[in-house]
Amino acid sequence: MKTGLILEGGAMRGLFTAGVLDVFMVNDICFDGAIGVSAGAAFGCNIKSKQIGRVLRYNMAYCRDKRHASIFSLLLTGNLFSTKFNYNMLPYHLDLWDSETFEKNPMEFYCVATDVKTARPVYHKCTDGTKNDLLWIQGSASMPMVSRCVKVDGYELLDGGISDSIPLRYFESIGYTKNVVVLTQPFGYRKQPYSSNMQKLMKVALAKYPLLLEKLLHRYEEYNVCIDEILEKEAKGEIFVIRPPEALNIPSVCRDPKEYKRVYDLGRRQALSQLHALEQFLNK
Repeated sequence: MKTGLILEGGAMRGLFTAGVLDVFMVNDICFDGAIGVSAGAAFGCNIKSKQIGRVLRYNMAYCRDKRHASIFSLLLTGNLFSTKFNYNMLPYHLDLWDSETFEKNPMEFYCVATDVKTARPVYHKCTDGTKNDLLWIQGSASMPMVSRCVKVDGYELLDGGISDSIPLRYFESIGYTKNVVVLTQPFGYRKQPYSSNMQKLMKVALAKYPLLLEKLLHRYEEYNVCIDEILEKEAKGEIFVIRPPEALNIPSVCRDPKEYKRVYDLGRRQALSQLHALEQFLNK
């Protein structure tokens, strides 16, 4: 029986997940594998490199740095979040990414991205934590309309949340039978259709990718079906779910370090409050 960890995305709501994962690491809660989507991949990969506190540390340190995210980056490069800074300068020079520990850790780590041509999810097993893996993680976290497609291994990729927001089914399909799901929305949340104005903008911006556009327009339906399945499995005791007790209300681009700490601390408190029940679930 393999234990799995499924990490939802959600931009800076991922600081909640970072708090949860740090509690796991401090308390030696281990899994056979993990899979992250978008921020769940970009932040969640630190559980395999065993870098407690790194996500909070670099986000608080650089959230006001225009090299991290800015309208200037979007206009000049097509990426709201600078790829040069976030996937090169940061992990290799400013807050070092421990790719050696990542590679040696036997826990498997997957990320999910969306093939922009087919609008289907693509699942990548990250093995050594080097630049190719980081390209896949970048693709998983590249939000449509504010990011350029990431080209890697013959694919053109964008945010994994477009095609598989919470990849529980996939992890079950590859043999993970005892799964913990970390969500970044509270109980009762339902995704709504995009506004008519946003839909018009998307139709212009994504005209080159009709299948991707169609997937985005119906994403809310697939997400809500997935949440219903999670609730059913949770009620039966088949999976264990950790979610925020309330809406996190943090913007995708946030300049306030206190907000990062608030959301992170909420994740820590929620994980600690469920720690005993989680240990019982994993050990039964």
